[in-house]
Amino acid sequence: MPHTPEEKKRVTTRLARIKGQAEALERAVAAGTECGALLQQLAALRGAANGLMAEVLESHLRETFAQKNGQPGRGAAGAPPLDTNAEIDQIMRIIRTYLK
Repeated sequence: MPHTPEEKKRVTTRLARIKGQAEALERAVAAGTECGALLQQLAALRGAANGLMAEVLESHLRETFAQKNGQPGRGAAGAPPLDTNAEIDQIMRIIRTYLK
C-alpha cells in the first residue's frame, strides 16, 4: 500500500485514469463501437491495471523486505539495504515483463 503523499497521489491518479478508461469503454459498448476499437480500449485498460498492480506490489515488497531486515518500511523514512533493493529491482523487472 502506498504510504507517502507522493505515492498516494500517484496511485490515486492512476485509479482516476483507469476509471475514465472503464467509463469510456462502457460508453463505447453502449454506442455499438466495432470490436477492434473495443479490443484496443480493453488492452489499454488492462495495461493500466497491470501497471498499478506492479507499482503496489513493488511497494509491498520493499516494505516487507525492510521489515524483515529490521528496518522501518519505505513509507516510514527507511529503505531496504542496497542488496535487497537490487533483488527487488530484479524481481520487478521479471514481473513487469510478465504483466505486459
